[in-house]
Amino acid sequence: MRRNTGRRVGALIAGVIVTALALSGCSGSAEVPAYTPKPQVQGALPGEVKDQVKAAVERAMAATGSSGAIVGVWAPWSGSYVEGLGTVSAEDKTPVSTDMSFRIGDVTRLMTCDVLYALADRDIVKLDAKLPEYVSGVPDLQDVSLLDLCNGTGGIGSSEPTALPMWLNNPDRQWDPRELASYGLAQNRTPAHTGYRDSDAGYLLLGQALERASGQTAAQLIRQYVTSPLGLGSTSLPGPTAAAPTPSPALRGSYLTQDNGAYQCAKPTDITVSSSSNGYTDSGVVSTIEDLGRYAQAEASQALRLKKAPKRFGSPLPVADGAPSWYQATGGARLVGSMIGQHGGTPGYLTAAYSDPSTGFTVAVVLNDSTAGSAVVGDLAFELAAIASKAPAAKGRTAPEFALPFTADDYAKAVDGAAVCPLPQG
Repeated sequence: MRRNTGRRVGALIAGVIVTALALSGCSGSAEVPAYTPKPQVQGALPGEVKDQVKAAVERAMAATGSSGAIVGVWAPWSGSYVEGLGTVSAEDKTPVSTDMSFRIGDVTRLMTCDVLYALADRDIVKLDAKLPEYVSGVPDLQDVSLLDLCNGTGGIGSSEPTALPMWLNNPDRQWDPRELASYGLAQNRTPAHTGYRDSDAGYLLLGQALERASGQTAAQLIRQYVTSPLGLGSTSLPGPTAAAPTPSPALRGSYLTQDNGAYQCAKPTDITVSSSSNGYTDSGVVSTIEDLGRYAQAEASQALRLKKAPKRFGSPLPVADGAPSWYQATGGARLVGSMIGQHGGTPGYLTAAYSDPSTGFTVAVVLNDSTAGSAVVGDLAFELAAIASKAPAAKGRTAPEFALPFTADDYAKAVDGAAVCPLPQG
């Protein structure tokens, strides 16, 4: 019975997508995300808005040493802007195109939690099941539930500070998720259930638990419960063999080395070909900008859920001590004002995707150098959201009462402050 229910829901979601595309008069267009309360206005955003978005992305490219970027902004009441900027690498001057694939970094966490809730909605696992029921070798985590791992309340540290040099120096290496998670487990822990802690190790362990509970691989689970029902044909968790993102063509990814303490911004190191196992169910998924925009909208509206309760984003926590009250986290997501999404990095790429469930307003962006760290692409996404949320309504449409609790200038300054490469003057 549970399997039949899952097929019916998957067919319903697929039908929504097909209907939305049919109404638009074009199939697979990057301008047609599927999950908006009102139909997406076809056509471009006003020129002034486009120019501001483009300028913000290009300045972020300069700040991060990225040769290229892909950006998608969808304001259903006004229009859209989807464009590739720059070149695929510092040496290859091929212009970036919007069909290029890339690694989506921490947006993968949302999909891992999608699988958790899909299995819970089908009574295959319980959200409050304890981690040691499914993953061996972690008896000291007997108070940590699967839901804790999704919500970031397990008190576990992060593996990235220890593992990053190894990822960069040996990108072909295939990691066992438990070995990788062990670096985070070795960090000092905070009490479970008491606050949010950004932990890649938690999502690695959650992926292992979901595999054990279901008898399927993480790649199979993401395909069955996320990408197939949403029609995301260019999104997947690749196998561990080192490879470039697929489908082809891929946006090339890079990082910067240092010489005497200065980043070599003119000589990025290519790391396009690497193993997805360094991210696995934390940051290993690849996608395209069209798929990412559609996914962000579906995720914000929780289109994949079979049950209305418990509410996945109903009890968020501050992302850090002293964070603004409107910046919170839970359910694998970050909640930024009314927008729901995630941002982060993986070797070679920095990616962000956020959407407002009440309007369908969505921003997604990727930069092709990861040196500056995850925060900067979040700052860029928030800057883009502040710019484009003020887009005027198209003829015959009404702009929603939609406001964000920050300004574009706030986050433009944050992007500048995170610069690892010289910024243009003036």
